[in-house]
Amino acid sequence: MDGFKKRLSESVQLRLSVTLSLAILLVALVASVFAFVSAFEEAHEQQDATLRQVAMLFDRQHMTLRYPQGTALVGDDEESRVIVQYLGDGQHATGATDEALPLPFPTTLADGLSTVEVASEAFRVLVHTTAQGERIAVAQEQDARDKDARESAWRSLLPFLVLFPVLLLVVGDLVRKLFRPIGVLAAEIDQRAEQALHPIDEQHLPTEVRPFVVAINRLLARVAQSMDSQRRFVADAAHELRSPMTALSLQADRLAATDLSALSRERFEPLYRGIERGRKLIDQLLSLAAAQSTAERATTPLSVHDVYRQVLEDLLPLADLKQIDIGVEGAEDVRVVFNAMDLFTLVKNLVDNAIRYTPPGGRIDLSVALMPGAVQLQVKDSGPGIPAQERERVFDPFYRSLGTDEAGSGLGLSIVKAIAERTGARVQLSFSDTLEQRGLCVTVWLHTTP
Repeated sequence: MDGFKKRLSESVQLRLSVTLSLAILLVALVASVFAFVSAFEEAHEQQDATLRQVAMLFDRQHMTLRYPQGTALVGDDEESRVIVQYLGDGQHATGATDEALPLPFPTTLADGLSTVEVASEAFRVLVHTTAQGERIAVAQEQDARDKDARESAWRSLLPFLVLFPVLLLVVGDLVRKLFRPIGVLAAEIDQRAEQALHPIDEQHLPTEVRPFVVAINRLLARVAQSMDSQRRFVADAAHELRSPMTALSLQADRLAATDLSALSRERFEPLYRGIERGRKLIDQLLSLAAAQSTAERATTPLSVHDVYRQVLEDLLPLADLKQIDIGVEGAEDVRVVFNAMDLFTLVKNLVDNAIRYTPPGGRIDLSVALMPGAVQLQVKDSGPGIPAQERERVFDPFYRSLGTDEAGSGLGLSIVKAIAERTGARVQLSFSDTLEQRGLCVTVWLHTTP
């Protein structure tokens, strides 16, 4: 019961359904009582009208009376029997029950309807004076009349008994349909990507919900403005740092070309690696800011093999240093409509990440295949792979897999995710070798235009 009260207090839909159901139940009860009483009284009025018609028929056709002497007629029903007798004959009645006629009705009864008790049983009696001046009594048992009236009244309640549950079902379904736009709106917002901050369409929503959606749109606009300011800050900071870091890198290159003592060379190497790592971090911060930007980008038909070739030309020296066998599988090329810089940045980050985490003497394979409705890009390496429990977190900025000593900024997969979310692509991580559970296989599905 406490759980229902909690749900009732928290759910407007449930509260509205319960309130309407109770209102319908109350109205149905009042209407049922009114219909029952009205039908009961109407049945009595019709029975009284029947007594009057019998009396008028007797008078109009000048009928005469003869009382039966214990003879039972086929089809004669005692409960629904209508009795006609001369009122004056009641004083000559010989029976003490209603079985023998005439019945001992008081001869002093006034013309009209009245209820008389005879032999411990109530009768509804109509006294009528005929045109010949004879007074007759037309009577019927009151219990039989009440029974017929109750049956008629109960039959009048049948529409309520059928209509009430149907009306409850209709109200419940109507309330659900009225609240369905809110559920659809919630599902639409829940399925949005992190960077999708465009306004919600409020034209098709109910008037009562529209102010709430307008407030959400204003909040989305403020969040988009805040995120845009943050991205501009990161991009501006990276731009400002790029010049001094480039100068430091040039000075370090010149210093590396000079003759240094063994001790100086030993101390210089960590400094040189730190400078290079800082320069790469700045480049990746700029790439991340560009990938997260919501500005429209021109798309053109691109050869995936050409993009692979450009990426390998840039990163082949890094692969040669670790003696990694890197290449493209398959000779069949696929063309895709995409932004050239986005596709190059996506593939380059995947390949760079594979080179860094593949041990010396390892292998990296790039492939492309045309699938129904999509182009599938794959980058497989022979490195340690990423455990299933970490595959969601590796897309977070600056996150690096546990247990690795490889130097890196942790932004490569974040850039890939940002480009995928903005362009509608899909990225999946798995093992290259599913049996040994080793190696990383990154699959990217790019949607093709119909």
